[in-house]
Parts: sequence; structure tokens; C-alpha cells
Amino acid sequence: MTHQKPPEGLSTGITPGADVARLCALYDGLLTPDGPSISPAAEQELKALAKIFDLDAERPAAELWPYVRAVLVRQAPPETTASSAPVEPRTILLVEDDADAAADLTEALDAAGHRVVGPFHSAEAAEAATALHAIDLALLDINLSGEATGVDLARKLKSRWGMPVIFLSGDVTAAARNAELAAAMVIKPYSGRDVLDAIARLEGA
Repeated sequence: MTHQKPPEGLSTGITPGADVARLCALYDGLLTPDGPSISPAAEQELKALAKIFDLDAERPAAELWPYVRAVLVRQAPPETTASSAPVEPRTILLVEDDADAAADLTEALDAAGHRVVGPFHSAEAAEAATALHAIDLALLDINLSGEATGVDLARKLKSRWGMPVIFLSGDVTAAARNAELAAAMVIKPYSGRDVLDAIARLEGA
């Protein structure tokens, strides 16, 4: 499946901050069994968002909204630019299957003062390294070269160490389905600045 890059501005083509709150207010009634129905125009907007995220837009709105909501909330930037505030250096586990992306991201993290454990291309190697280091958070690609996926690794890191996870993924469907495992998401293709801003949002949460 080919995943397109969402438009600029929250990676969805909508205005940061306020529009996320508006969408939640509009659609959160779908999360309750007896919630109000939505208008045809609102349903059309929801389906358009779903297509941006490469989700199945033909599903009923009540089934679609939880997935769309998960991606929006975990990508939503704060009212002010996260990069404007200093971020405490952290020890970060980096698991990224793309060698070029891993090298670029390692450079960006190093330049920002973070300590990088990795990068690793497989969940198995990353899990073994986790037992040897005091790690503050993990940056995980969902699709990895080994048998285990980034989702499998995220589940173990969260259950065993309570470690915050940021998903790095072009597979938005998989990211949305497993959103409860992630504190944030950065959708591919991403820049180093995108990842640093996501880390800053976690510190400010």
C-alpha cells in the first residue's frame, strides 16, 4: 500500500490546535452508543480526513472516528511552537529501518543534545539494548526488518519499563490501530525538526 504524505499544517491540512479541538467536539459524540448523529457535511469531512491518513473511508463514521482521532491527537502541536522552549537532554532509543533516515535523525538528536542508543533496525536488537541502558523514551519505526514489529516492541517497552514511545511511521493505519501504545506519532516522511518537536511536546505534557 502506498502512503501519501499528508499536507502541511498538523500533517493533515487543518489548522493546529484549535481545529483539533473543533473536530473532537464535533465527532466525540460518536464514541458513545447513544451519541448524536452527525450531518452529511460532517461525515464528508471525516471521510476526507480518513483518506488523508490512508484509512478505509467507507467504514461507518462511528467506527472511523476513533482511528482518525488517535492520529490527530497524537500529532497535534501545542498552541505555541514546541521548539521555542528548551528541552532537557534525554537518552533516546532509536529504532528505524531506513538507514538514511536513521543516520539523519541520529545527527539531529545529537545536535539537540540528546544521547542516542542505536539506531537499531530490528526490535530484537533494540529490546536487548534496552536492558543495558537507562532510556527515557523510544522512537520506533513500525515496520522493521526482523520478525517483531515496532508495535510488538512498543508493547514490551510500555509493559516492562513504562517507557514513552513515539511512533515513526508511514503506515498510518497500523499507527492508528495501535495508538494507545504511543505517546505521540510522527508520520513519514518526517524531518529531524518534526521529531524534535514531538519530543518537546512530551516534555511539556
